[in-house]
Amino acid sequence: MENKLKLYGFNNLTKTLSFNIYDICYASTEREQHDYIAYIDEQYNSERLTAILKHVTDMIGAKVISISKQDYDPQGASVTILIAEEYKIPIAHKGETVLAHLDKSHITVHTYPEFHPDNSIATFRVDIDVATCGEITPLKTLDYLISSFDSDIITMDYRVRGFTRDMDGKKLFIDHNITSIQDYFDKKTLKKYDAVDINVYQANIFHTKLLIKDIDLQNYLFKADVYELSPKTRLNITNSLRREMIEIFSGTNIY
Repeated sequence: MENKLKLYGFNNLTKTLSFNIYDICYASTEREQHDYIAYIDEQYNSERLTAILKHVTDMIGAKVISISKQDYDPQGASVTILIAEEYKIPIAHKGETVLAHLDKSHITVHTYPEFHPDNSIATFRVDIDVATCGEITPLKTLDYLISSFDSDIITMDYRVRGFTRDMDGKKLFIDHNITSIQDYFDKKTLKKYDAVDINVYQANIFHTKLLIKDIDLQNYLFKADVYELSPKTRLNITNSLRREMIEIFSGTNIY
């Protein structure tokens, strides 16, 4: 078991976990695409997103300070939660402690449903940022956040900023061991995805991208039954979905 670091005062490190999660859907007509956007907008409205973020707050052992939420017209929603962690800080030379709240942490989520009538594919993007100061870390929330959405493509950035000091005054620029964001995933989650890492260890910057491996076509059809489609149509739709996913995953258009 790793020994807990003994710090002077509270932990000043800022740990930020940023997500982009994409859900892809095939809707054959413009009307179905509009219906899909309306469905997503209702499914992930600000109330539902608030409940997800409050659970994240509980998972990392923080407390909610304030909540701001908004549903947008024609579509999309945002939620911001300020959170705090409690510290018991020793008072120098007195042997006493005081209870302090570090209220410089937050969780935010924004949704971006979109479609284009030319390719019959609609996408739903969720941006999530979890920024914490102190001992709490957002990494333990990875599997829960991914399972809270239909996650086909995921890009994640984790960064530790600033420094804190140990009892001897030595600067510490990170307070936990990490070689990859993937280290914090459940193995069952990782088996579903192809993963790519770009890590800059000298700067405490970690980047991971995930792409869903298997496409069960029925799960991607909106208001349609896969068995009502011809084999050729199924193949064409599957290829269109896979192309969309690869373009988003790679950040490059495929011509």
